[in-house]
Amino acid sequence: MNVAALRRITPAAPAETDAQSLPAWIYRDREFFERERQAIFRHSWQVVCHLNDVPRPGDFHTFDFLGEPVVVVRTEEGVRAFHNVCRHRAARLLDGPRGSCGRRITCPYHAWTYALDGRLIGVPQREAFPGLDPARHGLATLEHEVFMGFVFVRLAAGLPSVREMAAPYAAEMAAYRMEELVPLGRASLRPRAVNWKNVADNFSDGLHINVAHPGLTRLFGRGYGIEAQPWIDKMWGSLREEPSSNWSERMYQRTLPEVGHLPPERQRQWVYFKLWPNVAFDIYPDQIDFMQFLPVSPTETLIREIAYVHPDSRREMRAARYLNWRINRRVSIEDKALIERVQTGMASSSYTVGPLSVGEVSLRSFGRRIRSLIPESRQLRAPAKGWNRE
Repeated sequence: MNVAALRRITPAAPAETDAQSLPAWIYRDREFFERERQAIFRHSWQVVCHLNDVPRPGDFHTFDFLGEPVVVVRTEEGVRAFHNVCRHRAARLLDGPRGSCGRRITCPYHAWTYALDGRLIGVPQREAFPGLDPARHGLATLEHEVFMGFVFVRLAAGLPSVREMAAPYAAEMAAYRMEELVPLGRASLRPRAVNWKNVADNFSDGLHINVAHPGLTRLFGRGYGIEAQPWIDKMWGSLREEPSSNWSERMYQRTLPEVGHLPPERQRQWVYFKLWPNVAFDIYPDQIDFMQFLPVSPTETLIREIAYVHPDSRREMRAARYLNWRINRRVSIEDKALIERVQTGMASSSYTVGPLSVGEVSLRSFGRRIRSLIPESRQLRAPAKGWNRE
């Protein structure tokens, strides 16, 4: 990370543990993982889709998160979010990652039927359910928030709104007119045999860029910057004028066209934002991706990702998006190898915590948040089994 970037770091309140990484045991411990489910993820905002993934009434988008099936449905008035579960016998209601259910949602098990706003409107053999109050058996709703066109949900209250969490960079993000994005393809799910925090740490780590990502170094030089705010991190790099020695990178530098709605300083910049705890946006002039690091087990994570674009039929833009994919496919392969190395090392009896440099501001911020929510993460070794009684 360069000196200019260091000067732009948002200082955090000093803490005795800030200079140390989180302990290795919490990257592989089953009880700690269960505590995270309750203390972190039930209250976290998770992105499900973009409004333009569900453009018409009846369009839906599903999302499974830690055993909770979720669905976002477009209604006549906007969007609603529900548990994707029938209130009769808990059958899954809507299948597939996305689709259209028409004007109503009908359970495939017993044909209980719901309006798009979640009201129970049809029960076969209604007379066999004496005293049934339809008003009490509508779909279970989830709190949702639309932020810059993206639909977020959460299982339980507790955090600030997405808008409040992203506020330090909201004006900067607004330049990209994210509300107008349309999906480019479908969401992909990439399994990783690592703890979710390992993925999050790597995403916000600036020190490894010039060591382990030669392509990004050819594109950015040593000008990669990083900042940390309480709920959101920012990383960025600007494309150099010097042509890369790699064909894909050189052609991307040459081909990337001007984007009319972006100010001059954004035309050649790649910028990344990570929202606590596990949602990230990769913002390029030619496209915008969201990424989620979905925890599956203490040592398994799914990376969920999809690209969004502004409609642009120029041949140069189509080429730039293809080249972007080629470049970042290589970065993803490199990151996979890196986080697997770390996960393996976390099991070594020789390792507890490691020192953090003053420039590793995002890892320091992330560690503070984890320690405040789960105090056991301050311990160098795992407590005796059965410590998680919550």
